[in-house]
Amino acid sequence: MTGTQGNASGSPRATAVPFLLRWAVLLVAVACWELAARARGSVYFPPPLRIARHARDLWFSGAVDHLFLTPAAVDTILPSLGRMAAGFALAAVAGITLGIAMGRSRRAYALCNPVLQFARSVPPPALVPVFVVVFDFGTPMQVASIVFSAVWPVLVNSAEGARATDPLRLEVAAVLRLTAPERLWFLILPSALPRIFAGLRLSLSLCLILMVFSELLPGADDGIGFTLTDAQTRSDLLTVWAALMLLGALGYLLNTGLLAVEKRLVGPRTSAGRTA
Repeated sequence: MTGTQGNASGSPRATAVPFLLRWAVLLVAVACWELAARARGSVYFPPPLRIARHARDLWFSGAVDHLFLTPAAVDTILPSLGRMAAGFALAAVAGITLGIAMGRSRRAYALCNPVLQFARSVPPPALVPVFVVVFDFGTPMQVASIVFSAVWPVLVNSAEGARATDPLRLEVAAVLRLTAPERLWFLILPSALPRIFAGLRLSLSLCLILMVFSELLPGADDGIGFTLTDAQTRSDLLTVWAALMLLGALGYLLNTGLLAVEKRLVGPRTSAGRTA
């Protein structure tokens, strides 16, 4: 009976139905938006199809050899993605490295935890004046603000994941005389991976938010955030809506990509395996 239920839950139909339902809900929401916007006829609330056409003409109507990207897309989307990727990569490397080190040392964790909780509680926008003084306006200041805000979820989750490593497995590793790098690679990292990816997902969302915020500041001259403020000052609301839709699509795609990497590395049975 249990085996039949397990096979049914893993069948293509069982996985396809929730997928189709999710997209159906999205399509219904977009259809309601389209009908409401057309009925209202307000310039402040354009229909989604008009916004999509404007976004296509603005950013995705380029040549095939340029991956359909227009010069405006190269000047707007790529700088933002570059800053976000640099900030996320630096935050991930620093957070995982420091988090694993802190998690494996009870004394270091006890000493650093108050500082960690204090630093993560500081609202990132409050530190912008400090970053402006240290780095001046420009890309280094923007990347630094992204890194400082995104590193804490990765660091805290990596430390908690490393602390949660099964002591019995560590004792077995000691009996087998595994070296420290071997224990880290074969035992601690696999055990901490689910928590590390939970921190990475939070960090990715913060990177997207801070990317836009850093491009809203004075001194920015490109990026999606700059496009938002520039269009708002020109009362170009269609471009404002297009930028908002672009940010939503980027957030969804990046999160979906990270989930795919997590599923590939962690696997669906990791949690069960850890508790077994």
